[in-house]
Amino acid sequence: MKTSFENIKNERVFDYLLLILLALILVFVVYVRIRLLTVPLERDEGEYAYMGQLLLKGYAPFIHAYTMKLPGVSAIYALFMLLFGQTITAIHMGLLIVNIICTLFVFLLAQRLYGRQAALIACASYALLSLSESVLGIFAHATHFIVLFALAGFLLLLRALELRNLPILLWSGVCFGLSFIMKQHAATLIVFAFLYFSWRGFRQVGEKRYFAQGLMVFLLGVTIPYLLLVLYLVWAGTFGRFWLWTVHYARAYTSISTPIERIQNFIGHIFPMYPLYPILLLAGVGIVACWRSREPGNDRPFVFGMLFFSFLAVCPGFFFRPHYFVPLLPALAILAGTGAISIGHRCKSQKLGRALPVSLLVVSAAFAIYCESEYAFSLTPPEVSNKIYGPANNFNVATQIASYVRNHTRLDERIAVLGSEPEIYFYADRISATNYLYMYSLMEDQPYAQGMEAELIRDIESVAPAYIVVDNSAMLLIQKSIWSKSLFDWLDQYLRESYECVGAVDIHESDAAFYWDKNVAKYTTGDLTSGSITVFKHMRIKNQNLEGERKRYNGNILPGI
Repeated sequence: MKTSFENIKNERVFDYLLLILLALILVFVVYVRIRLLTVPLERDEGEYAYMGQLLLKGYAPFIHAYTMKLPGVSAIYALFMLLFGQTITAIHMGLLIVNIICTLFVFLLAQRLYGRQAALIACASYALLSLSESVLGIFAHATHFIVLFALAGFLLLLRALELRNLPILLWSGVCFGLSFIMKQHAATLIVFAFLYFSWRGFRQVGEKRYFAQGLMVFLLGVTIPYLLLVLYLVWAGTFGRFWLWTVHYARAYTSISTPIERIQNFIGHIFPMYPLYPILLLAGVGIVACWRSREPGNDRPFVFGMLFFSFLAVCPGFFFRPHYFVPLLPALAILAGTGAISIGHRCKSQKLGRALPVSLLVVSAAFAIYCESEYAFSLTPPEVSNKIYGPANNFNVATQIASYVRNHTRLDERIAVLGSEPEIYFYADRISATNYLYMYSLMEDQPYAQGMEAELIRDIESVAPAYIVVDNSAMLLIQKSIWSKSLFDWLDQYLRESYECVGAVDIHESDAAFYWDKNVAKYTTGDLTSGSITVFKHMRIKNQNLEGERKRYNGNILPGI
């Protein structure tokens, strides 16, 4: 009796230690996310924010913006902005809330599979993994929202199987359907959920009818979000554009990389993940432990299936961009939890067996935090953007450019940003003169490129936007692309005939210099290739200060919006 009491007491101490460590890690993660709430939006975030802003103005998707991504994330952004305001902070606050929910879902899923202690370690591991600089964890990419709905779907799926409950299974399918409209990468997770449910049905003798009904109910749930989206777009009159961009162009886009580029992409994005190597090593131990375990509760098909199909969600197009790895993190975190616990179970000494998993988590967390200490503690939000994307990126100057444009245009005037910086539309709160938010599609070796180029030219000429912002580095890439220089030549002539240069931004590694209005003559003659970014005003626009907020620029950097 005494030994049994001591074991229970030791188990409670072990649980308390894990809870304290988990609390410390979560406090650290929340602290870093709050500290970096104002980090400038990058391009994907700028796209979602602008499209979310359009939704709040009453415009349906694909009316004023083209994208190959499904509009689910834009709707989530719109919700964040409706709740917290149309600011950078609001978007990243929404991500913080989503990340907390995902961390809780990882705990619940790991607890169901491997018990409370493994779940606590898995929960801490996911919080660290999803924050990491190496997966762009502080930016609100679509992959975070895939994880949110997919984890909810998995939890409901397992619950439905346990209770033989068709309504719960329907909601599981709805969650997976929502994960798909966040981004198409979630399709592999839907396939896994379908296969796993089918496999469970194949093994259950005498319950074939329930599982046959269940498959239909699950598939119905999966299709409901997409079907509702299609019906809405048909009603709004934008289904044709939606289908072209999210099906035809998306298919062409995923086939543009070569085998050599795919290998280089994978290697190039795996090595920077070294701060996470200890946690990934624990996940490797978890894979071995799960494979070798013969315990009745060890659901190997689910665990290995989730790991494999989550990896497939990283692979579309074989670009292997850092944030593409986020859907893989829940499976790795769960395996890290069971790996740490399995190491402890192999120790002959019970005390050492309980202390070792805690020590392994401490070492893994300390290593990750140490490797990314600048990112976590000392760098300012703009410096973090520079560290991740390079000191010459456009994200830190986008707010100042947007401020100038916003202060010199009416709400109903249109602008154009040529060079793949859609965040400027969001900051300026102005509608684009063209639906093309990016220049990438015009540079790619895909069958729609020339038609897209012609449509962009028609858009600009028909609207004659009040201001045109040109990212010259992007335009030079277009000039060097496989197509003719027609777009570059057209733009150069069009700007000379109808616009005057009123702004230039020269971006250096350490800072950026701004030249506005009369001061721009000190820097540029108005040539398209002058400056990192140039701003042009239509000649019909007189010098105006519509909001009474015009500031004296004189080459100084304005405070952010």
